[in-house]
Amino acid sequence: MKRVLIFLIFSTSAALAQSSYAPLNEDYYHWIDRYEIRSGEINPYFFSSWKAYSRKDIATFSDSIQNNDTSLSGVDKFNLNYLSNDNWEWSEISNESSKPILKHFYKSKSDLYHVNEPDFDLHINPVLFLGAGQESSSDVKTFVNTRGVEIRGMIDKKVGFYSFIGENQFIGPEYVRNYISTNLVVPHEGFWKGFKDDGVDFFTARGYINFNATKHIELQFGHDRFNVGNGYRSLILSDFATASLFLRMNTKVWKLNYTNLFTQMTANVRGNSGGLTAADGYPNKYMAFHHLGLNIGKKLNVGIFESVIYSKPDSVGNNPELKYLNPIIFYRAIEQQNGSSDNVLLGLDFKWLAAKRISLYGQLVLDEFLLENVKEGNGWWANKFAFQLGGEYIDAFGIRNLDLQAEANIARPYIYSHSSQYGEYSHYRQPLAHPLGANFKEWVGIVRYQPVKKLYLTGKLIAANYGADRPDENWGGNILLDNRTREQEYGNEIGQGVSTDLLMANFTASYQLKHNIFLDATLIHRQVTSDLLEEDTNFTSFSLRWNIPQRLNEF
Repeated sequence: MKRVLIFLIFSTSAALAQSSYAPLNEDYYHWIDRYEIRSGEINPYFFSSWKAYSRKDIATFSDSIQNNDTSLSGVDKFNLNYLSNDNWEWSEISNESSKPILKHFYKSKSDLYHVNEPDFDLHINPVLFLGAGQESSSDVKTFVNTRGVEIRGMIDKKVGFYSFIGENQFIGPEYVRNYISTNLVVPHEGFWKGFKDDGVDFFTARGYINFNATKHIELQFGHDRFNVGNGYRSLILSDFATASLFLRMNTKVWKLNYTNLFTQMTANVRGNSGGLTAADGYPNKYMAFHHLGLNIGKKLNVGIFESVIYSKPDSVGNNPELKYLNPIIFYRAIEQQNGSSDNVLLGLDFKWLAAKRISLYGQLVLDEFLLENVKEGNGWWANKFAFQLGGEYIDAFGIRNLDLQAEANIARPYIYSHSSQYGEYSHYRQPLAHPLGANFKEWVGIVRYQPVKKLYLTGKLIAANYGADRPDENWGGNILLDNRTREQEYGNEIGQGVSTDLLMANFTASYQLKHNIFLDATLIHRQVTSDLLEEDTNFTSFSLRWNIPQRLNEF
């Protein structure tokens, strides 16, 4: 696998001006998507269903809005100026600081230290996340302590690079601690070890290089996460799981955006109270994924995707199936020729700027599906699908910078699961799509309001019903279970097993002290009710963030 990746990366000599990508951040990306909706036209610079966005495209887009929209509020101008400053190496807007520190630090508003020469561009920023909290359900004092560094830049304006490393100690609220002890993983993270009585200690590391093979084809190789879709959740590919090794090829030409993603992931492994364990290294599995997006007119974007999770064991280890490296092949055909031992998913997504200040979006995912059984309504276990429908309404009811979002997500039992640990739609024991796995219905409501330039208010209400398992049962919600252990062939329905109701409400007020320095105050109420589990907690926390997004544990 490594030889194939290295060959694909370095076999081309052509390279063009290249940008790194803005790290995934819910608030940051909402601002960008907000101005696409406000413009009333599908963004011509990037395709919003595939995140992350390049810094060059973000700067070009934010500059164009500032130059062409004369009706912007003061808050909107502040947000767009923030985006231009954050990506200033590509922006027309000056980012020079009037008061640099010791002549060398913060010469620009957004970077602790930078070099901007014709053949070398470098940005270095510290990362800090200090937080503390208290919950009503226990006496444990929660906290997060993250220190790190983020580096990005370009060489010869042809090769982009990015690296982030952070060292973390974390004690979460009780529901997060329960998730860790039950699933033996820290949400969004990889290897970890215990810290004191209730906490965890772990590194976070991401990094990549990228360059253009031609004017329209880009290659990116590294270790990171992606998100596909326009919603709060993604049923196709989300950033919930930890980062993985990847090679991405993106072709953007005419009205098309075609993305190929090849990854090496960690298969389901054993663990204990101290984390995951493996005598000879963790077993590998692989994913090949392609997504084609098409802009239809100025209002509509549609996409289709196909993915396959697989591994090919031999006497040495688990190796990739080279046939899946073909960037324009139909994976299902290859999977059938290989004996149908792999897990293929396919589906579609869309985004429609339906009316002034309103956007509708959705997703459909098919795992296995027989129309005959659907028509009969017999609840056949292998009719596995999930779908999403949502919408955003910005400047709602004529109130500037008040944005509303509503979303519904539904997933049938046993979707994303497989008969082998190498075929589950997971990485490092974490779902690659929705954090609830499968066998659920979920409704999400989000209110975002920015009354003044530096103050951001966000309220979320999440309600879900899902089916849990009693010991030694498999009703289709846990995607890590072998689906051959299913309870029944027919009569399966969403929420089967132990019916569980989840209600989560949270409110966050964030204030930006300086560029990318935030103070957060968060209130969370979370309640889970079932015959197996009763949880009811109120959680309050305060934090200081510097060049890092909020740590969201919204499940």
